[in-house]
Amino acid sequence: MAKLYFYYASMNAGKSTNLLQADFNYRERGMATMLFTAGVDDRFAYGTITSRIGLEAKATPFDPATDIAACVIARLATEPVACVFVDEAQFLTAEQVGQLAHLCDTVGIPVLAYGLRTDFQGRLFEGSARLLAVADALVEIKSVCVCGRKATMNLRVDAAGNPVAEGQQTEIGGNDRYIALCRRHFSESLGRPISAA
Repeated sequence: MAKLYFYYASMNAGKSTNLLQADFNYRERGMATMLFTAGVDDRFAYGTITSRIGLEAKATPFDPATDIAACVIARLATEPVACVFVDEAQFLTAEQVGQLAHLCDTVGIPVLAYGLRTDFQGRLFEGSARLLAVADALVEIKSVCVCGRKATMNLRVDAAGNPVAEGQQTEIGGNDRYIALCRRHFSESLGRPISAA
């Protein structure tokens, strides 16, 4: 039976690098894959998964209206697809996560989704919440806080490096906008306990 995997981590943990390596492993063995990435992520070229270490691959951009299952099934009409990869999976809708589960359960294609678990306020993204609920396998990709502990939180900072506690859930950025921290240092940076986030 094909499985739905959710690989989650804080910012800058190497999620895209892991995705691109796994995709390369399939392609090296002559197996076709399909890659998807959030269209809202405009840090690099549109429709491209790019890692901080310079790896990249073309991908189909998705937005809330994209029927990912329909895209994959349309491709199956012309060639086999061995695996589906989704980058920035936190931006999936709950319905799209259902589509990924359908690809595994009914079509028989494994799906590997990579994304953040929580936003800059310590709250779950819609896509992440649904993946945590229905994925067959949850895999944490570990990152390190400045103190050496495991980083689990994403602190948003402004242009001067000051912590930002309020704002839209989605604000695209990299090292210039987010710092991966352990829960303790996240709370200390915001000056309040995590329960008040």
